[in-house]
Amino acid sequence: MIDINVTKELHGADGNMQLAVNLRIAQGEFVALSGKSGSGKTTLLRILAGLEEAEGTISVDTERWLREKHALPPQKREIGFVFQDYALFENMTIEQNLLFVANDKALAKELLELTELTALKNRHPHTLSGGQKQRVSICRALMRRPKILLLDEPLSALDATMRTKLQNELLTLHKTFQTTTIMVSHDPSEIYRLASRVIVLENGTLSNDSKPTDVLLKQQGSQKFTFQGELLEIKKVDVIFIAIVAIGQQLVEVVLSAGEATKLHVGDKITLSTKAFHPTITN
Repeated sequence: MIDINVTKELHGADGNMQLAVNLRIAQGEFVALSGKSGSGKTTLLRILAGLEEAEGTISVDTERWLREKHALPPQKREIGFVFQDYALFENMTIEQNLLFVANDKALAKELLELTELTALKNRHPHTLSGGQKQRVSICRALMRRPKILLLDEPLSALDATMRTKLQNELLTLHKTFQTTTIMVSHDPSEIYRLASRVIVLENGTLSNDSKPTDVLLKQQGSQKFTFQGELLEIKKVDVIFIAIVAIGQQLVEVVLSAGEATKLHVGDKITLSTKAFHPTITN
């Protein structure tokens, strides 16, 4: 269990702002931090990692990481941190980057296999694509078997196809290791795929804390429209089928017929349109 009750004065483009967060995160949760730029999301991650000072308390299980201004040093916190940039050692191979963190060859082998990097383990970072480098960064963060994995928009610089692939790999790693994960993201489809809980920060305070569907889904009006989107999920509710579709930065729910539900598959690029107030989906 992670108990966080911290405050910190922030200096933003719009002047001073007070970050004030009081929340509890259960072991094994995958939590997404959402909100506008400058709302305090990355600062909160850095406070958890011990990279930023703050007032208040942070307790992880029976350990106190922060008590008022007495803070446990970052190297003594069981944290894995993945940034937007890769921060890999260019003079080391991929396998050496992992073993530098912990000399656990069995764990390194398992992580490389899960992320399909085994064939690349003897290559150096400069020979890899951006997606491959980020997979190495994620594996390296897990080499310490951390209590908490912190992700600061790690996939934002990747193209849509690679983002989807790495999202799936992150989900696999989370299910395998059950590491409590806190991720900053602005991508609703990414949050929907990965997180079990969404915490929204607004001007330094919690404005929402709920399930992804409750935070992200927005109902569309009855006007005619045609949009391109991605099918994230098909679920059966009583006798009807409901599709969850990502359209730009929004998620919408659409009721499907049984025939439509059998023809569509998660991951399909689809066209969502309405005619006479009845939405239909085609791939």
